[in-house]
Amino acid sequence: MSHSHITLAPDLTGRHVMVTGAASGIGAACVATFAAAGARVTAVDLDAAGLDRLCEELSDLTVTPCPADLADLDGLAELPGEVDVLVNNAGVQHVSPVHEFPVEKFDLIQRLMLQSPFRLIRANLPHMYAQGWGRVVNVSSVHGLRASAFKAAYVSAKHGLEGLSKVVALEGAEHGVTSNCLNPAYVRTPLVEKQIADQARTHGIPEDEVLEQIMLAPVAVKRLVEVDEVAGLALFLCSPAATSITGSSLPVDGGWTAH
Repeated sequence: MSHSHITLAPDLTGRHVMVTGAASGIGAACVATFAAAGARVTAVDLDAAGLDRLCEELSDLTVTPCPADLADLDGLAELPGEVDVLVNNAGVQHVSPVHEFPVEKFDLIQRLMLQSPFRLIRANLPHMYAQGWGRVVNVSSVHGLRASAFKAAYVSAKHGLEGLSKVVALEGAEHGVTSNCLNPAYVRTPLVEKQIADQARTHGIPEDEVLEQIMLAPVAVKRLVEVDEVAGLALFLCSPAATSITGSSLPVDGGWTAH
């Protein structure tokens, strides 16, 4: 009986990877991680200047900046196609009670974080199916599995993304395509840093208490998740060792969902 050695670090030479929300945080870490694994990466973000900075930092790797507003659903057709690995990561947050939640902000978050991933998956599945291999990596959140007060739009969008990801997994299985969600707790990113002031105001506590009382209260591992931890798991999902992982939600949550 032969034992083939399964490598954990995939060689993605020749693969085309698209990362959304690529200019900072988890997205930027994914761009760097996938490009270092040999892929050519299309980095999509609203922040054109941020993309330029990222491409300068990664000038020795194959990264193409692609400034775009992912909430403009009709504009998504302009994005490059024939993507082998799609990392749906773009997101924004808004903290407000439901009865005061701005309707237009709720709608924007659904467009950006649920409808846009659906359209990008829909556009690229035919290419993945044709070659018999593809990876859809949806950067969800612990809030795709649990709720928190004051985040109606974000929690709704992430729960929707979880369902979409599972349907894609079921349909894609016979075509060599896997689809999974990554579910981090609070990650050290600009998005989270911006929230600290909002949370302090909404909960009526000083900013320095937000981290301890709100963000780290539900987790067993008392620190923020680092972006490279999430990017490393995204890359692992493209390795031969992860072929049977599909339709899953993979918590990177310091034990939040263990409660």
